[in-house]
Amino acid sequence: MKNNCIGSKSRVFLEGIRDGIPIGLGYFAVSFSLGILARKAGLNPFQGFIASLLNMASAGEKALFDCIESGAAWFEIAFITLIINARYLLMSCALSQKFDEKTPFIYRFILGFQITDELFGISIARKGKIQLAYNNGAYIVAGLLWSIGTSCGIVVGNILPVRIVSALSVALYGMFIAIIIPPAKKNVVLLITVILSFLVSYAASVLPYIKNISIGTRTIILTVLISSIVAVIKPVKDDYETNERSLDNKAKEDEKDL
Repeated sequence: MKNNCIGSKSRVFLEGIRDGIPIGLGYFAVSFSLGILARKAGLNPFQGFIASLLNMASAGEKALFDCIESGAAWFEIAFITLIINARYLLMSCALSQKFDEKTPFIYRFILGFQITDELFGISIARKGKIQLAYNNGAYIVAGLLWSIGTSCGIVVGNILPVRIVSALSVALYGMFIAIIIPPAKKNVVLLITVILSFLVSYAASVLPYIKNISIGTRTIILTVLISSIVAVIKPVKDDYETNERSLDNKAKEDEKDL
């Protein structure tokens, strides 16, 4: 019976590795560009590897390296990383519903550390309860390739000419644009928010007094301010409210037909 349990965990672990390989390959390409930014911030390959291993988030790491380059305080770096990566708190809450009630806290803690957008996706889509062996397998591949990609970006950034390094550093911004454009096309509110964020961010970098504030503090203030204003003006409707309104509208149409 014990051998069957070990064999089952090994099989699940290998399934995690299998599903983590394509994710890891994509991570390598993205983190390579992050490595270029890390190199500009003065990090060596080992430091870049550790930074990526402990903070597997493209937006979070970009903010981290920007803050390091600008000489931001430790508090600013920690706080801005918390804000930008806050979505993982929601993902953790969603995944917690798939845990067996008897799952020890240490297992839950380990899985919480392993959450990324893509790893969350394959975990939430998998049928049944959370299997830590599966998540460990996926994370080992994805996490290593992410961290190695950052180190490789730093190494290459130290070898290539300045012009090529400068060109490669733009790749990460292209990735962010590719992420926000598709949903912005479908949602006018999101499109206006993105444009407004660009304009306000630029204005904050050139306006007197405000431009003297460190980039970390500016990013924290603008992120909280813009997201709060948009949330108050245009809150996201939940599925229940949307369905209820659809049913009400349908009922009214049926009454008119009668």
